[in-house]
Amino acid sequence: MTPIWLKQTPNGITLNLHCQPGAKQTKVVGLHDGCLKISLQAPALENKANEFLLSWLSKQLKVPQKQIQFISGQNSRHKRIEIWGSITPEQIIEILKP
Repeated sequence: MTPIWLKQTPNGITLNLHCQPGAKQTKVVGLHDGCLKISLQAPALENKANEFLLSWLSKQLKVPQKQIQFISGQNSRHKRIEIWGSITPEQIIEILKP
């Protein structure tokens, strides 16, 4: 069963994330309001948390960073991110499970 925070689209895979910047460690924490909650080590200053999030997702999912982009939420804790390339929803679920 596909989790509520992940959606397959014609362009790729969309993730609904709730990000908590300024944490001691970057990790998937669990669910929050239908989103996958991720704590980020980077501060929420000057777009650092957003850049860190894309870089972290790229490493975790083994997808080039240019294949991950924001759809919305650059200035919010609630972010929608689209990933395309050779990764399946099942792989993302397995890698990002809390």
